[in-house]
Parts: sequence; C-alpha cells; structure tokens
Amino acid sequence: MDSDLAESVAALKDIFARRGLAVTFGKADAARVDELRKSLRIPSRFRAFLADADPTDVETVTPVERVRLFSSEKLAAEQLGYGVGADATPANPGWRKSWILIARSALLGDPYFLDVSKLDAEGDCPVYTSMTGTETIKPELCASSFQQFLRILSTAMEVATGFGEGLMDDDDEATFREALGPKIKTIDSAALRAGHWT
Repeated sequence: MDSDLAESVAALKDIFARRGLAVTFGKADAARVDELRKSLRIPSRFRAFLADADPTDVETVTPVERVRLFSSEKLAAEQLGYGVGADATPANPGWRKSWILIARSALLGDPYFLDVSKLDAEGDCPVYTSMTGTETIKPELCASSFQQFLRILSTAMEVATGFGEGLMDDDDEATFREALGPKIKTIDSAALRAGHWT
C-alpha cells in the first residue's frame, strides 16, 4: 500500500476509533484479490486496499449518509443487477463495463462505483454514485480517486462528530454540509464542484 492510500486508511480507522463505532478491517486472501483483478479488472490501488485493509464490516456514519464498503468476499456478488446478470436478475443495460460497484448507501441504496476506464499513474480511478430508481444512470463524481474517496469519508465522519447521533432537521443538515464543504475542497476540489457531498 502506498503512503497516500495508507494515510487515508489510517484516517478512516482513526475516526471510527475516536467515535467509538464498531468496524472490522481484515486482509483479503491473495488468490481472491487476483481473481477479482481478472474477473472485474479492479485497479492496483484498490487491490492494495483489499490486501491490507479489506472492509469486512465497514459502514461510515454521518447525519446525511451512511456508506457501506464491500469486502473482497462480497464484491463479485454485489455486481449482480448492475454489470452482471443472472436468470432472475438481469444486468442493468445502462451500466458500463468499466464500472465496478465498491459500496452502497445504507440509507438510500445508491451505488458507489469505480470507473476503471479513467486510471491514473498510481493505478487509481474516480469514484462515482448514481441515484437508484431512475430510468437512466447519471454518474455523479464523489471523488477523483479511490484514495481521495476514503479521505472524504473519514473527513465527513470527523465533521459529523459534533452533530450527535439523533435525527436532524433540514437546518442541521445544511449546517453539516456547509461545514464539510471547505474540508472537501482541500482534499478534492473537483468532488466539491460536483456537489454530491454538499
């Protein structure tokens, strides 16, 4: 795992610990990671993440979103109904072959996915989301890279620390998003401009 990715993973683990939230990271089996590389074409930085910090039970918690990351064990099965079809569940015709589902909103069910057609020099790629229940898939940028996605998740959880765990009204939600915006700008200005988090 390179230093940027290691820092993002450490920040995510740290905020779970500071907030006292249960989380489980493991280490993915090398043969499984290699199989995912072949079958799903997962990029090298994401493979390094699974090898060193497989999210066996990881769900971020903020007042406006909960993102559940998929473990290496569940990753292939989670593609069903998106890029992969079966008898009872057809693939989504609008889903691109270069999109790999890596997480889901535990609140809304929206997918979070890598676009491996846009690999960078570090073997990383952007993360997008799209609303479920619509006729067409309209990808919305969440982060310019997977490493930045993890950093945004940990930062959002850090900002959420001051908001408590209760239900929020619209004013509280707006205040949370306003507090999060400047922090996202320092991590990934393109993600801030895209507007998913704010």
